[in-house]
Amino acid sequence: MNFSPGSILSASFLLLLFLVLSAPFLRAKQRLLIAIGFSITAVASLLAAFAGFWTLAGGVTYQLVLPLGLPDLPFHIRLDSLAGFFLVVIGLLAFFVSIYSIGYVKGFLGQRPVTSLVVFYALFIAGMLLVVLSDDAFLFLVSWEIMAASTYFLVLFEDERPENRRAAFLYLVVAHVGAIAILLSFGIMAGLATGFSGFEGYTFDAMRKTVLPSGWAAAAFLLAFFGFSAKAGVIPLHAWLPEAHPVAPSNVSALMSGVMLKTAIYGIVRVVFDIIGSFPWWWGSLVLVFGLLSAVIGILFAVMQQDLKKLLAYSSVKNIGIILISIGLAMIFSSYQLKPLAALALLAGLYHALNHAMYKGLLFMGAGAVIHATHERNMENLGGLIRFLPWTSVLFLIGCISISSLPPFNGFVSEWLTFQAFLLSPSLNTPILKLLIPLGAALLALSSALAAAAFVKAFGITFLGHRRGPDQGRVHEVNWPMRIGMTMAAISCLMLGVLPTYVIKWMDPIAEKLTGATIAHSASGFGWMWLTPIAHERASYSAPVAFAGILVVVIVTYVLLHTRPGAIRRAPLWDCGFEKITDRMQYTAASFSMPLRRIFGFLFAVHEEVKQAPPGRHPAFPESFTYQLRVRDRFWGWLYKPVIDASFWVSRMVGRLQQGRIQVYLIYSFVTIIVLLLFV
Repeated sequence: MNFSPGSILSASFLLLLFLVLSAPFLRAKQRLLIAIGFSITAVASLLAAFAGFWTLAGGVTYQLVLPLGLPDLPFHIRLDSLAGFFLVVIGLLAFFVSIYSIGYVKGFLGQRPVTSLVVFYALFIAGMLLVVLSDDAFLFLVSWEIMAASTYFLVLFEDERPENRRAAFLYLVVAHVGAIAILLSFGIMAGLATGFSGFEGYTFDAMRKTVLPSGWAAAAFLLAFFGFSAKAGVIPLHAWLPEAHPVAPSNVSALMSGVMLKTAIYGIVRVVFDIIGSFPWWWGSLVLVFGLLSAVIGILFAVMQQDLKKLLAYSSVKNIGIILISIGLAMIFSSYQLKPLAALALLAGLYHALNHAMYKGLLFMGAGAVIHATHERNMENLGGLIRFLPWTSVLFLIGCISISSLPPFNGFVSEWLTFQAFLLSPSLNTPILKLLIPLGAALLALSSALAAAAFVKAFGITFLGHRRGPDQGRVHEVNWPMRIGMTMAAISCLMLGVLPTYVIKWMDPIAEKLTGATIAHSASGFGWMWLTPIAHERASYSAPVAFAGILVVVIVTYVLLHTRPGAIRRAPLWDCGFEKITDRMQYTAASFSMPLRRIFGFLFAVHEEVKQAPPGRHPAFPESFTYQLRVRDRFWGWLYKPVIDASFWVSRMVGRLQQGRIQVYLIYSFVTIIVLLLFV
């Protein structure tokens, strides 16, 4: 047997296919199906990640034509450095989540069959892997549909809930609107590749060899960017994301947010840098602007949320924005032939894609552990869980630190590299860019500060203090498969943050292929301990030194406080002279976000209502107050609701044609025949 990345990938797909075909035969043994099914997806995902790592490390390209598809339209497979990187992103997180799922999905036993969850979970992973391996428009769109349809059924898993049905339908509509735009983009490039005289231009190789006229190239780019932005949840095409991610099972949410959104990032990079190749600076500016809007507005939405999973979903919009910021900068630098800067910005964006997959997967798994233990995702009814879920709380805290871009974890490195790309913008001589890029750096800094606030809220309200909710039932730590999955994701967050020079050296073939420059030599010019992206005179960062310093402080603090008797004393809570403090008097999620709600409230449709219960013994002392807060997305009213209303109006008008009388239908047929005879 030829041991190569291609053969490893073949084994991965065969395992997933075997699971899809055999799962129905195990539907009578649900516990066994969970153990076998998710073990198979774990192995298949690990094989895919290993194949991608090997491909990227070796800097080679594998191409294959499969005798499948339609006559004269076979499927083309391409495994190059870019595809290899995204195979690692998808495969690594899918491996962690699959192990986590062995314990998590057992929570559905006795409530509903899980056969469909296992089958569509395997198809979902296979669809994502096929998307990044596709080397023609036909296979790409088939894979895209497999991924979209699988996601629809996974979101719809708990289909008795109306919010699940609504979210699944909204996702399916947005996904297919985006897919139509992608199809049109590929149609333009394929048609120009053959002069609109045949179908031979459907392969990406044919598109690469074609020099597109500027107008057609812009049309293809705009359509592709719109289509992939709909999948990525870019503002204002994000409405499906905070609806679908919270209602899906948490293991599915981890993959949707962590890696499914990255397939859209892959599509943008593949189309712009690889297939089209040459572009003007305004393309990058457009991507940069939408990235900035997504980063700032997405995290503001996240801060306002009281639903833990919805907060995580909105923060994904913010992180997709950061990735687009880096890609936009790379496009701008490439258009001005500033190749080293383009390489820096592109690698910063791809590094952040990898980092976001790890810590967002960890956070969604942590949220799933909280829901698994408490059956509650509203933060107003949580609190004090650090005493009952010590493993989950520590691992969730690592995810919060990582997503807040604090050293020594991975989120800091990629955002720091993005800031370095911003700081090198004086190399550009366009007045608009000299204004846009410093403004973008300021907005990126604002989004980072707001992210820290959002996740201080998420961790503090959920895990600290006392339990707020009415249900004070027994809460216990989650099982070992769930802990292991979260622990491996947490370790990856630490390793990606402490060893950035090795990661950049591994990723460098992508930059060399797509921008014509590398940064690994300069990035590790002072050894593996120091990251110097362009030159040490400009900026440097030592993640190992930062990690060692933080570790020393933690150890010294522990020794001083926990080894000496009497160093820590426990005392009653300071009550400010009021002796009747209750758990309801704690800081809440709504009160935490109140200052930011007052500052940025104009961006949202905020509705606050205070209801007073009937007076008790004295009118001045009512029995209770109830505070209700609703924060609505203005984009829903501005963009989506008019389209929905117009669709219903058109449907009602068309519905009037349905009279229910055969005479009327015969008249319709007669008029149609007359029109055809006159005009055809």
